[in-house]
Amino acid sequence: MGKTLLAVLAHPDDETFGMGGTLALYAQKGVEVHLVCATRGEAGEMDPEYMNGFKSIAERRESELRCAAQHLGLKGVHFLGYRDSGMPGSPDNKHPQALCAQPVEEVAAGVVQYIRMIKPQVVITFDPIGGYRHPDHIAMHNATVKAFSLAGDPTYHSNGLSPYQPQKLYYHTVPNKMLRVAVRMMQILGQDPRHMGKNKDIDLVSLTEVSFPVHARIDYRPVMKVRDEATACHASQGGSSLMTGVMAQIRRWFVSYETYMRAYPEAAPDMPVERDLFEGVIV
Repeated sequence: MGKTLLAVLAHPDDETFGMGGTLALYAQKGVEVHLVCATRGEAGEMDPEYMNGFKSIAERRESELRCAAQHLGLKGVHFLGYRDSGMPGSPDNKHPQALCAQPVEEVAAGVVQYIRMIKPQVVITFDPIGGYRHPDHIAMHNATVKAFSLAGDPTYHSNGLSPYQPQKLYYHTVPNKMLRVAVRMMQILGQDPRHMGKNKDIDLVSLTEVSFPVHARIDYRPVMKVRDEATACHASQGGSSLMTGVMAQIRRWFVSYETYMRAYPEAAPDMPVERDLFEGVIV
């Protein structure tokens, strides 16, 4: 049995914009990398030009995800079949299939099935605030944490699948230093960092006030080009624009790594920062 990594996320583009360097790096190293994606991004903003040849936003965004997955080298892309909930307070929150409206036990049950089928040694997902407080990101954090413990429980039944316990669980974290630099540069350029994103509903200033411990730092410079190619696949969500402008410069100057908090096994306060998510894993 070789090394297997499973990322459990919410929307098409989460796999690239957040942790694409990590996924590409491990795939390049021969690790079998899988993605469980809860939705197809139905509530994403979409300029009409990107809908040519597609019947729905979900169809377009799934196509972009599969393009990115090919560049990143993912072995498998698996959908849970929920609906994108949109940002807090949007009408999409109230859709019957909205991810954020589903019981955590139900979502976790779907994640358990994939953990037991794929048998990853390492699982990664969002941090407790979902990176930037997106309700779907938070929902997937909660569901993945629950599924991680249930997957190895012999008393928990899941369509006849045998129990399997992954060895490590990590939360992807946003580098606080990069956020502070981004906020400062935006202020200098006359932009409002408290109202970012297409809908101006992301408050970067408030995010700089939250800090999670960094237990692992993955240097993705060897696959920087691959990550950029995957980013460009998500054109409808601003992937192309991320290759230029303020954020692109900040990333080139300050960020050549992705950071993680280790949730399991619990990290000791004096633990050296890991450079490999598979450190200590028994294959």
